[in-house]
Amino acid sequence: MTDLSKYRNIGIFAHVDAGKTTTTERILKLTGKIHKLGEVHDGAATTDFMEQEQERGITIQSAATTTFWKDHRLNIIDTPGHVDFTIEVYRSLKVLDGGVGVFCGSGGVEPQSETNWRYANDSEVARIIFVNKLDRVGADFYRVLTQIEDILAAQPLVMTLPIGVEDDFKGVVELLTRTAWIWDDSGDPQNYHTEDIPADMADKVEEWREKLIETVIEYDEEAMMKYLEEEEEPSIEVLKKCVHQGTVNLDFFPTFCGSAFKNKGIQLVLDGIVDYLPDPTEVKPQPEIDLEGNKTGEFALVSADKPLRALAFKIMDDRFGALTFTRIYSGKIKKGDSALNTFTKRTERIGRIVEMHADERIELDSAQAGDIVALIGMKHTRTGHTLCDPNQPATLEPMVFPAPVISVAIHPKDKGASEKMGVALTKMIQEDPSFRVETDNESGETIIKGMGELHLDIKVDILKRTHNVDVDMGAPQVAYRESLTRRIEDTYVHKKQTGGAGQFAKIDYIIEPAESGSGFEFESAVTGGNVPREFWPAVKKGFQVCMEKGPLAGYPLLDVKITLVDGAHHAVDSSAIAFELAAKAAYRQSMPKAAPKLMEPIMKVDVFTPELHVGDIIGDLNRRRGMIQGQDTTAMGIRIKATTPLAEMFGYIGDLRTMTSGRGQFTMEFSHYDSCPNGVAEDVIRKAKAAA
Repeated sequence: MTDLSKYRNIGIFAHVDAGKTTTTERILKLTGKIHKLGEVHDGAATTDFMEQEQERGITIQSAATTTFWKDHRLNIIDTPGHVDFTIEVYRSLKVLDGGVGVFCGSGGVEPQSETNWRYANDSEVARIIFVNKLDRVGADFYRVLTQIEDILAAQPLVMTLPIGVEDDFKGVVELLTRTAWIWDDSGDPQNYHTEDIPADMADKVEEWREKLIETVIEYDEEAMMKYLEEEEEPSIEVLKKCVHQGTVNLDFFPTFCGSAFKNKGIQLVLDGIVDYLPDPTEVKPQPEIDLEGNKTGEFALVSADKPLRALAFKIMDDRFGALTFTRIYSGKIKKGDSALNTFTKRTERIGRIVEMHADERIELDSAQAGDIVALIGMKHTRTGHTLCDPNQPATLEPMVFPAPVISVAIHPKDKGASEKMGVALTKMIQEDPSFRVETDNESGETIIKGMGELHLDIKVDILKRTHNVDVDMGAPQVAYRESLTRRIEDTYVHKKQTGGAGQFAKIDYIIEPAESGSGFEFESAVTGGNVPREFWPAVKKGFQVCMEKGPLAGYPLLDVKITLVDGAHHAVDSSAIAFELAAKAAYRQSMPKAAPKLMEPIMKVDVFTPELHVGDIIGDLNRRRGMIQGQDTTAMGIRIKATTPLAEMFGYIGDLRTMTSGRGQFTMEFSHYDSCPNGVAEDVIRKAKAAA
């Protein structure tokens, strides 16, 4: 199939427990891809095929599957909702053309929905909205609409209205055609009939239908003039075209409602995907960049006739070897072709091409622009690498991954397993770019770093089950940073005389705090050639290498600006190495004078609790040095928003469950770095020095 207008590359994303995976199951059942429905809570969902996913009832990694609806090919990615795995959502959105945001009818817009929505906005992905779980106690479709407007600052375009709510939820009214879709309770999504809209809903349907028409009509001038002057209503075809246009422009988001678990309303979501979400050619093409990372002004136009441009967005290791999930933006590939990896500068041979259906695969001979496929046998390609035509190389904009905020030391229980653990960790790093592994030079310990306690727990679980390596975990460590508070001017002279040529370098420099988030900045204000231009990079390198170890406790330094003001050189004895050594010694001499301070990661914490326990929760968060940002009342309880230092949040889930008799839930994600109170800082510095 080569007609790109019939392709839809979409992702399904939402907060934990809003029903993404269940929605995906229903879509696969309706499109004939599976014949027996699997339920998440039974551990039998098609796209949750990892043991850890089946046990915990959560999605950990995005799963890809391909299916068909009304002659359209849907490449669907089911993404995780848990905050520790947002990286999966981020990298999936990067390669998709459209998305379905699922919101819980009773929970509404939850913290993780905000993060995912923000990622989708950054990636400029068109979306439709599905308000799910309208059969649940406390479900309120209209409240969720208000939250979408207030919290996400998005405009929902209502396409269907619910008939009944909670236990009485029977079906939906499709506004465009004024048709009521009613499902029976047999659990078969095909068992429905259409009828006239209920009499008691007639006014509401007309009110929302008018809103719909007035919002979309401006995308067709001719139809708008007729509508305003002659009050002639545009045809359904014209309205659908207008909705499609506004959705692709991200002006509004067609909103559907239903209950995936009860099989109600999914057909209309599928129709919405086909009718309103963009095909690959309607999306802004990916910008190409050169090997230095600068935009070239060229774009990877979605066309099979253009040179090959493909982005590897996920590596997954399974029993058949490494699978490289790849989105092809332009050109085509065949089995046995060679493609250039612009990151490694190596040419890779494409072994096999497979279309994925969760963990099953269908062999293909070729794939083309618009496809999402998995390649087998890629040895050196990692997440974010570009594969391109060796004769016409170009790089696509790479992905940026957040730095980990928590680390844990691990060591194998069995002495002989350390080599096996090394191999397993290498594979795991390739699969998940937000997971890092380091070896502590002094103690020789292996340290794993990730986005949260659950993230690292699951990594250790995967080590044990998938790779048969049993490990002991140390206590979690916080990724502290250091920063400066004072501007200083200083001078350093490096002199060394040995037999023959010596070493000489003199540098005058200013060290000062830089703007938050700017990292390491270096500039040279030297005039007159006292420090020749060819030595400036050596001075920069000398300082930059030292930034990894701050003066207080050896944590990396954040946001520092260094200006080389003046200096001196010797015609014979000066060299790049002499200036680099001068910069390193200058760092050791001056940094302690610049009033360094310790910075700690602050987390955005969202706690959900029944009303009864609010006082206990707030008191406990205050004890953990938390700052309460606000609280919202929902149908099911209270949501408390706070910012809290990560160091105080270890083991919080246990305490929360105790305080709320198991009914409390919380999510936590990294917010920013802030200075540590003196007492805490002294404690951390003392421990760091003792460990060294």
